[in-house]
Amino acid sequence: MDTRTQYPPSACPPGLEPEIERELLRAYIDSANDGIFVVCDEMKFHVANPLMATWLGVSETELTAHGRRMPITELFGLTETGALFREHFRTVLEGRATRFEMEIDPPRGEPRWVEISMNRVRLNSGELVIGILRDVTERRLLQTALQHHTRHDDLTGLVNRREFQQRLHALVGNAKTRRGSHVLVYIDLDQFKLVNDSCGHLAGDELLRQLGRHLKRLTSQRDVIARLGGDEFGLLLHDQSIEEGMRVAETLRAAMAGYRFAWNGRSVEVTASVGLCSIGSDTVSAEDALSAADAACYVAKDRGRNRVQAYSGGTACTGRRQEMQWVARLQKALDENRLQIWQQQILDLRHVPGEGAGHVEMLLRLIDEDGAIVAPDRFFPAAERYGLMPAIDRWVIQHLLLDGQGGRLQAEMARIRATHCAINLSGASLNDDTFMDFLEDALRRTTLAGDRLCFEITETVAVSHFGRTREVMHAIKRFGCQFALDDFGSGMSSFSYLKNLPVDYLKIDGSLVRHIAEDAADFAMVEAINRVGAALGLKTIAEFVESEAALRRLREIGVDYAQGYAIHRPQPLFG
Repeated sequence: MDTRTQYPPSACPPGLEPEIERELLRAYIDSANDGIFVVCDEMKFHVANPLMATWLGVSETELTAHGRRMPITELFGLTETGALFREHFRTVLEGRATRFEMEIDPPRGEPRWVEISMNRVRLNSGELVIGILRDVTERRLLQTALQHHTRHDDLTGLVNRREFQQRLHALVGNAKTRRGSHVLVYIDLDQFKLVNDSCGHLAGDELLRQLGRHLKRLTSQRDVIARLGGDEFGLLLHDQSIEEGMRVAETLRAAMAGYRFAWNGRSVEVTASVGLCSIGSDTVSAEDALSAADAACYVAKDRGRNRVQAYSGGTACTGRRQEMQWVARLQKALDENRLQIWQQQILDLRHVPGEGAGHVEMLLRLIDEDGAIVAPDRFFPAAERYGLMPAIDRWVIQHLLLDGQGGRLQAEMARIRATHCAINLSGASLNDDTFMDFLEDALRRTTLAGDRLCFEITETVAVSHFGRTREVMHAIKRFGCQFALDDFGSGMSSFSYLKNLPVDYLKIDGSLVRHIAEDAADFAMVEAINRVGAALGLKTIAEFVESEAALRRLREIGVDYAQGYAIHRPQPLFG
């Protein structure tokens, strides 16, 4: 017996009756989690599911009432949205499906972002367009928040450096094509570190937040105000001359100078140095403009802070700008390992010439991108001003004492019969705890004995950071290392400190040594330093010895060591 279901002739197995199909289709439309609509080629409603009607704030009956069907664009509430919908609707009528996002704000519904997909269908009664609306408000809000985060500074809410640079690029391009005039303003707080040190970093952050809001209120909506990093702010003034920019910059400077920051019952005065430059058709690039404004700002600081300085192309501005350009070149040279260690031998005057070097000092050269050798006096000022000296000193230590070089250095010292190797340390490195940790670790790991190393510190650094210098010296001397005070006697004011600093050598400043054979005053000063050194049990080293006559006078005085072109010209250490 066949137990399968038997269908009457009028049925359409395995399908359903047309009425049931329509009911199921309608049930699906009504229960959908998306808005669904069907409109004619005039964009008037034929179908709108309950969710669609709810979003629009109009019942389906009102939307689809015969003879009074409503165009869908009347319910979006935004002119630009209606125009966007009509554009895509024409695409659909041409037979191409479309998908796009837009914002709607119905007069009787809630504003939201929707993704709309539309297709054209052809029926016997004519062409219709079926559309599906999906609510993407949450995603759009998240995207907006992420975009805001990538373009704005988290602390102040101002535009961040990356976005500022993009807008600066656009403004420079605009000036080239439209030949307009704009102004870039660079603002750097004076002595901000004192706020962090005296009140703490929370206070520093709050000060930056307050100043960010303050600057925002003082600038027009069209202008772009940004936090460029740390305590630095940038401002783009559209369609303004440099004279107008100076007035704006002076207003900002005065407003900040009059600002009082209160923290835990304390009131802190705030001042700023401001640099600015014009942006016109002759501006080379955004980077060039930023470099000019930054250089002008540094000149303002050099001239006493709390002032405005326009970039003029004069000696002060161009000199500062050249220093700043050296920063990028130096950083690149470090990254590409284009520094080179040279050596200059130091003669022990107690031994006859030809018996070898008493000491050897490590010097530094930079190999430029074109292969040229650059002396340190060209790039050290920029390195010192912009905080690159610890990185340079780290490179020197790494290449002298680590990476297998300790043995190689020891062999080179044996070849020239040098008893000690002198290495310069900058003041910035002495005050950098991470560098000092690195140095102590290097001294523990190197194959070169510590008692063969002598670290040189300038007299100026030793006196300016006396407590820290003494602490570092005692720490490093545990490894057997020695210390020399470099450029000693340039100030003639530090003799009293010598009794409290564990130094081993005094390197007499070259400006006193160079003319010792002809200048009686220089001779007397070198002689006095040598006597003081001897009284304290310190060895003396004369720098810049450039003639046999000077060498003879030093022997007369009884100076222990001599260094200069008359003895040995610097050359690559491992060359």
